[in-house]
Amino acid sequence: MSTKWPEKTIIGLTGNIATGKSVVRKMLEHLGAYGIDADALSHRAIARGAPGHQAVLNAFGKWVLDSQGEIDRARLGRLVFNDGSAMTTLEDIVHPLVSQAIEMMVKRASQKVIVIEAIKLLESDLRNLCDVVWVVNVPQEMQIQRLVQKRGLSSDEAAQRIHFQSAQQQKIASANVVIQNQGSFEDTWKLVVAEWKKINPQSDTLQMVKPTEGEFTVARGRPRDSAAIAELVTRLSNGIKTMNEDDVMAAFGEKAFLLLQLSGKASGVAGWQVENLVARTTEFFIDPGVAIEPALKTLISEVERASIDLQCEASLLFLPPALAAHQSTWKQLGYEPRPPQSLGVQAWTDAAIESAQPNTTLFFKQLRQDRVLRPI
Repeated sequence: MSTKWPEKTIIGLTGNIATGKSVVRKMLEHLGAYGIDADALSHRAIARGAPGHQAVLNAFGKWVLDSQGEIDRARLGRLVFNDGSAMTTLEDIVHPLVSQAIEMMVKRASQKVIVIEAIKLLESDLRNLCDVVWVVNVPQEMQIQRLVQKRGLSSDEAAQRIHFQSAQQQKIASANVVIQNQGSFEDTWKLVVAEWKKINPQSDTLQMVKPTEGEFTVARGRPRDSAAIAELVTRLSNGIKTMNEDDVMAAFGEKAFLLLQLSGKASGVAGWQVENLVARTTEFFIDPGVAIEPALKTLISEVERASIDLQCEASLLFLPPALAAHQSTWKQLGYEPRPPQSLGVQAWTDAAIESAQPNTTLFFKQLRQDRVLRPI
């Protein structure tokens, strides 16, 4: 148990760029851990209105700003990845703010297992907070391939990013657990589950509540349900959003699926994820043959309960026209249609833009007032 938080087990999760740390963190969240993305918090710490914004401008100048007055992370990144002293200056600004935010989040978390994902976990004070260190590993050629395909870097830029970081073998040498992530999602899932059971030998995936005839219930989908989830999304969206079993398995690396049931029959689905303390529901479909209002309220209540349990500050729903039309119900539940630029907090706006879905309307609700990294 952690000496700082003796009632909790703290997993430090690291690995070099593009090894798949976030996928492993999501898997642990599926199993019941509370995940903290320290790297995302570092981005929030320097956003406009956040406590580190002016300090970065003071250190590096206004040339790092984009046309919207936000710090251009790509421009800043090119500077610090080529200058060790500049990187140190940036870390001296960001790390204390991230540490404060992590401490607040761990204290607030109801979960007994906390996962702190950080690319520089072992090089920072975060290491001292952790009971165990997990390192995610893939061959270097796979790292380069992912950076080229997913981030649009050239092969040379990708290699530079990798070589600037501490050697992956040094991380592996410090690890209590190494997760090899070069195979399929299922391969990695099995490794993560096996290690999780060593921490929580009595734990299992969430169990279905036994339904009462005529009542709606919600259950958490699992990878073993991927074929059923794919059929449900495709059918309830009338083919507008088609998914197969492989699509759902890949999606489990970033989101969860909540399944609405009526008397044991699947009647709705929500594809939901939490990143950077923002809940984003990018699939939300309900069978038109059921009573829409109680079905909608039951499913969104579970989305909100799970979001609040993960300390979310805001809930974003991307609704198809048929569900967006129920505006009076959404208003009653505290949601309103909003353009992303009107949300008021840069992290919320970024999340809305990143997660936007075609042919949907964004509905927004603030879930909590006591935000992490509130401006000072």
